[in-house]
Amino acid sequence: MAATSKSSTPDETRLDEHLDKPSITAPGDGPADTTDPEERASSATPDKGTAARAGHGTVNAVVPLPKRQKPAARQGKDRTETYAATRPDGTEVTVERNIETGESSVKEG
Repeated sequence: MAATSKSSTPDETRLDEHLDKPSITAPGDGPADTTDPEERASSATPDKGTAARAGHGTVNAVVPLPKRQKPAARQGKDRTETYAATRPDGTEVTVERNIETGESSVKEG
């Protein structure tokens, strides 16, 4: 459901559950936009007839999916890779990249 301010224009955009009228969005957001990074959308079959009878020229055609479950904490030692690289100035460095997290570090020499 969209959070609304006193002027009925929403401050942020959330996916709507209804399929018989246009989605309610904040200015500049599109019909399937959401400001919630955890919210996921799925297409749905809209009720175009009800929307048309109500005078709406468009209709919402996406609904929110259930929230994703948080994955269990990974156990075990992180896998890493280490390799030599050359900086643009010609200095030799060692790069270590954590394969699990994507984090990289650079060590001189």
